[in-house]
Amino acid sequence: MKAVAIVQARASSTRLPGKVLMDLGGHSVLWHVLTRCASIPGIDEVCCAVPEGADHDPVAAEAEAAGADTYRGAEHDVLDRYREAARATAADVILRVTSDCPLIDPWLCGEVLEAVRHGADYAANNFTHGYPHGLDCEAFTRDSLELCWVRAEREAEREHVTPWLRTANGIDRVSLEGPGGDAASWRWTLDYPEDLDFLRSVCARLGPSASTAGWQEVADLLRREPALLGLNAARAQR
Repeated sequence: MKAVAIVQARASSTRLPGKVLMDLGGHSVLWHVLTRCASIPGIDEVCCAVPEGADHDPVAAEAEAAGADTYRGAEHDVLDRYREAARATAADVILRVTSDCPLIDPWLCGEVLEAVRHGADYAANNFTHGYPHGLDCEAFTRDSLELCWVRAEREAEREHVTPWLRTANGIDRVSLEGPGGDAASWRWTLDYPEDLDFLRSVCARLGPSASTAGWQEVADLLRREPALLGLNAARAQR
């Protein structure tokens, strides 16, 4: 079974325009995401699903420079963009990651992917919020994605890709639970300037390992230097 990590990315962002192209330790945020996805155990290909249109050309160019394949599709019907990217790459299993999570953990993603390889239709690590926000990933079969594309009708189901898969009857789902505790309240995703300050500070502390450090290594850093958590604590939400 061919497994493809499909990362959705676009130039527009209401809260922080152009965020995926912002510098993070000498590379773009998108580069970090795609580079980490390429290290996920069991992943055969990384595809960046970018909206059509000249405004998004710089994102597609950055994805290609990072070594990922690209697919250009609908901007707002992200479910359709995923379906067409899955078809274009001949994916049997899809791992979904968003482009605003530059600390995504390849090994954690690999565990989610493995649940689908072992027979689940859909697996995720964010049914409950046991991991820091910014480590979220989902995996699903191509057949499940095709069924979702047919059955999902509400605008939110098309824009956010997987709400139908997370709730529909007849879908065999697996939830990978996080450790909970203090880590469950931490925010490692990028939506606001404060998040960028946090991520840049973390990457500066990690140095050369910024693009490879696992989530527990980052957690250890934050427990040693809890002041870093204050940089975006006001934006923490679930």
